[in-house]
Amino acid sequence: MRWRHRFTVLTALSTLLLMGWGAFVTSIEAGLAVPDWPSSYDSYDPFNPWPGWWRITPLLAEHGHRLLGMLVGFLTTVLAVWTWFAESRRWLRWLALGALVLVSFQGLLGGLRVVWLSLDLAVVHAATAQLFLGLVVALGAFTSQWWLTLDAARDGPRDDRLWRLSLAAPAAVWLQIILGALLRHPGTGIHPWLVGFHIAGAVLVAAVVAAFLLRVRDEFRESRVLYRGSWVLAGLVDVQLILGLTAYFVTLDDAGMLQPSNLQVAVNTSHAVVGALLMAGAVLAVLATHRWGRQPITPG
Repeated sequence: MRWRHRFTVLTALSTLLLMGWGAFVTSIEAGLAVPDWPSSYDSYDPFNPWPGWWRITPLLAEHGHRLLGMLVGFLTTVLAVWTWFAESRRWLRWLALGALVLVSFQGLLGGLRVVWLSLDLAVVHAATAQLFLGLVVALGAFTSQWWLTLDAARDGPRDDRLWRLSLAAPAAVWLQIILGALLRHPGTGIHPWLVGFHIAGAVLVAAVVAAFLLRVRDEFRESRVLYRGSWVLAGLVDVQLILGLTAYFVTLDDAGMLQPSNLQVAVNTSHAVVGALLMAGAVLAVLATHRWGRQPITPG
């Protein structure tokens, strides 16, 4: 179990790297640098589809993203098979199989986005990546020592208010990420309505996470997992808000440029990565609330 947990963490970190690389591809507008799929420039050699491709930044970005996608697909396949044969919890075996199905669907979406020249599929591809990351993070939690060995902090009924807030967090983050994908992908531009919705979404995420933190602080301070985790989640929101505002003003400053500046690429990519970390943290908040977010039973 310990080694399977470590392998799951490796898969999650590889997924995060893949998503960050994908954000870089979008930031430099290299999504169609390789115009065909499943081949790359009519070559099925994954390591050398074009002479010196690693020296050309758009090709390195796009084809490197495909290579990382193959790596994540391979890791997920190994994880699903390993879990199916080694795990005693039936529901977890099916969950691992679901991760394999989802990563296969995600790869298909990425390929069809190239073949069909579809910006809509690019947005769906970005949104599905967050769901896959959340699923792998959950698999990592279910095989971790803190999930398997720690007793519940309390033995009473689940705190309904905290539970609703924990469920609202990943939903709000996912909606915000979709709005961000609509803003980021080429061809959309900075649409005033989308900017307004995205700012409103940021306020919603901040409000939900703040309410979650306050509830944990008031009622579950003795639960180290919930208390520390809620503060980490709030810290990620603060960082994300700063990056979001920076990305907006940098994009406005770069308006009219033929290519995005290095600062814009760095800020936009970082913004997307922290968004993925927020999604992972929100999923963990749900799981921690389910396990430890219970009210004490009052004697008598």
